[in-house]
This record gives sequence, C-alpha cells and structure tokens, in this order.
Amino acid sequence: MDFEYSTRTKEWLARLTAFMDEHVYPNEQVFFDQVAEGDRWRPTRIVDELKAKARAAGLWNLFLPDSSRGPGLTNLEYAPLCEVMGRVVWAPEVFNCSAPDTGNMEVLERYGTPEQQRRWLEPLLAGEIRSCFAMTEPAVASSDATNIGTAIVRDGADYVINGRKWWASGAPDPRCALFIVMGKTDPANPARHRQQSMILVPRDTPGITVLRPLPVFGYDDAPHGHGEVLFENVRVPAANLLQREGDGFAIAQGRLGPGRIHHCMRVIGLAERALEKMCRRSAARVAFGKPVASRTVTLERIAEARILIDQARFLVLNAAHKMDTVGNKVAAKEIAMIKVAAPQMACQVIDWAIQAHGGGGVSDDFGLAYAYAHARTLRLADGPDEVHRNQIGKLELAQYAL
Repeated sequence: MDFEYSTRTKEWLARLTAFMDEHVYPNEQVFFDQVAEGDRWRPTRIVDELKAKARAAGLWNLFLPDSSRGPGLTNLEYAPLCEVMGRVVWAPEVFNCSAPDTGNMEVLERYGTPEQQRRWLEPLLAGEIRSCFAMTEPAVASSDATNIGTAIVRDGADYVINGRKWWASGAPDPRCALFIVMGKTDPANPARHRQQSMILVPRDTPGITVLRPLPVFGYDDAPHGHGEVLFENVRVPAANLLQREGDGFAIAQGRLGPGRIHHCMRVIGLAERALEKMCRRSAARVAFGKPVASRTVTLERIAEARILIDQARFLVLNAAHKMDTVGNKVAAKEIAMIKVAAPQMACQVIDWAIQAHGGGGVSDDFGLAYAYAHARTLRLADGPDEVHRNQIGKLELAQYAL
C-alpha cells in the first residue's frame, strides 16, 4: 500500500482540522461545564450547536464506506479523519460519527429492510435520534457471544423479549430511540452460532427499564454513557427482526469489524494528544534544577511513545487498506491485531503522560485521567484482548496446518 494520504484525504483532513481548531478545542471545557449543569443526562447545548455547524460545513456522516448516504470515503481515507476526531472524546458526535450510532447505522444499511431503514436509519443519519447496541449481559461471559441468554421468542405476529443487558452503549441517553438487541431465538439449535438473532426495539416499548448508568473509573460519559437494561415481556412486531432467525451472530461480526477499527482510529488520536501534552508539560516543569523533559527517563518515554503511536497507526492503515481491497472477513486477523495493539498503546502513552504531569495527571485538569479510562475500556469493548489474541494465534497456525 501507499503510505501517502491521497489528495482527497488531505482535503478532507484540512477541512476537519480547521473545524476542530475553530470550534471543538476552544469548547472542550464548555462541554464539561454544561454536562455539570443540573441534569447530567440532558444533551449539551454546545454539541447541538456544533452539530449544526458541522452539517452545514459538509462534515457529516463521514464513516460510511461505499455508500451514497455520505461522501463515500473508504476505510483508508476515513482513518486519519477519525483519528483527528478522536483527539477529543466527545468530538465524533459533532460529525455524526460516534459509537454506537455508526455501527448501528452500518447494520441498518447492510441488513435492514427498506422500511427499517426508513424508520430508523434516516433519522440516525440526520442526527435526529440516537441509538443503543445491547449485546453484553451481566450473568455470562459475553466475550463468548454464544453464552448470551436473552430470549427472543416468536408469539404469533410478534416477538417477545426477556433478559438483562449491561454496558448497553447509549441506553441512558434521553435521545435514544432505538435498541438493537441480540438474543436467542433458537437456543436448542446444535449449531451454536445459529441460535442468535438481532431485533429492533423502539425505546418507548413497554417493558424496558434502564436500571442504572454504568460509570468507568467514576466517569459516567453523560449525557450518553452506558447502562444496565432490563427487558421484561417486551413485545415488538416480527417485522422488526434483522434478516432471518439465526443471523444474529453473523450480523454482530459484520457490525463489530468496522466498529473495532473506528475505535482504534480514534484512540490513536487520543494517544497523540496525550503525547503532545506530555511534551509541553515536561518542557515547562522544572524539577531538581532541570526541565523534566531533559531527564533521560522522560526522553526515553517520549521516544517510545512516538514509536508506539506510529506503529499502531501503520497497523490501522494496513487493516483499513485490507478491508477496502479484500473485505472485512479476509482482513479479520489485521482487525484483531489492531484491536489489541491500539488500546494497549494508548494506555501506555497516556500513563506516561499522566506521570509527566505529576499530581495534575490524575486530576481532571488535563483530561488525561478521563482519556485513560476511555482507552482502558477499549481493551474490553468489542471483545477483550484475550479473545482477539486467540483468534490471531489460530489464524496464524492455520497457515501451517498439514
């Protein structure tokens, strides 16, 4: 692959960077101040204002490859843009490029019926609503998706859903209008990966209870966040099923591939921002008569951070290239590799940045503690490191099978 960004990518990158410089970075503290005003789960005024500006500027729905619903950027073209958005944790929403909506929109575009797309995809693409992806469950090890126990039972013209989900991304958001729920329609099927289905559940359906928001290291990610959700005899029309019964596992894999690479793209931006802060802070701080930046240990950490970030970036670009050229299924190993490498890299780089900031690093003054909480979560989200390593190992060994 050619490591030089295309002319088209550079043009988009310049537009996006200018928007971030003018509108996002100056309002970072404004966002957190507005979240802290009264009801934390009320959408912030600043994000709503910036979303209108981003849409007017044409910086909207950049994430959909091979689609007429956006600019049609490839994964490789989108990667550096996603990285820039990721420099501020809440910024992707400004451009309608935030999880879980991006993954849910991709699911609806790939697997939804025309009616499902009309009802849910169009308002999501317009930024009029938000959505939730409900897969993980508290009662089982959900890293093995065949463990999922939520029941989706056919009853005449309807399906009835019973189960408990947690880490349901977007569930506490008052703008959430749609849950995409994964459960079992055929638990007795001997083909374990054909037991699951996915179904569209309107948020206002009777029987849905958001039990609580789930903070990460004390950060609740309001006004979006994650939640624990109870589904009690939730009845929806059979037409709400995505594809056919038994397709849920395959849909999940189709959804999580792009979602994983988007997370990795964003977390590289987060790590890049942490390195910038580490360099500025260590150059300005004096300890024992010398700038912290002049200490060998600091120089080594800065150098190692630069190496780790660039390594992860090249791995991500390679995975994006393979997704574009040979498809997500063939690129499975590369996607798994970056899902391990990028969050681990970010955790290490952010940790060094925290150390360089001294006590300020673990406060909320520099955004590093929040960044670390976000990066550390990604070692679990969309599959833990251990599962991805197992997959990488099996794919590697398969090359030598006799």
